[in-house]
Amino acid sequence: MERKVMSKDEVLARKDELLALYSGTHRQHNKPVTLAKKERKYLGIGKDRGVATLKAGAMGGSKNARFSPLKVRQELDLIRGKDLEEALAIVKFTPRGASRSIYKLLKSAEANAVNNNGLNKDLLYVAEAYADNGPIMKRIMPRARGSADRIDKRTTNITVVLKERK
Repeated sequence: MERKVMSKDEVLARKDELLALYSGTHRQHNKPVTLAKKERKYLGIGKDRGVATLKAGAMGGSKNARFSPLKVRQELDLIRGKDLEEALAIVKFTPRGASRSIYKLLKSAEANAVNNNGLNKDLLYVAEAYADNGPIMKRIMPRARGSADRIDKRTTNITVVLKERK
């Protein structure tokens, strides 16, 4: 049974009640209460950060994500927690394969934070940066005596979250 998504007027009328509900936990299990995407938008929840994601897969964005997640994680560890300008400099001068894609991703997250959420560019830092496994392309390499080895060509979903320093 799906619940009804409230209109903007209903959400704004019940704003205090919904914010208190959102900060608490569900009564039957200890997970936070979930609000619909429109309800979060009307309440301004999630407007304190800029997010950019590079996904590997059949739908868009797959041209840049053909990197092993392990190698991407090593580079993301260098910039996690750093100021935006420092992170951009580190990525720009690191001789790694994924550097160019991560640089573009940082610039995209910066644009999202500044233009969509109105955050101050000078106060932004890399709050979260992680690389998840994408789909694995499996290939076969013929070997001696009619056998074959499998080659896994790994892909990565990279996510960078920028927040404002307080």
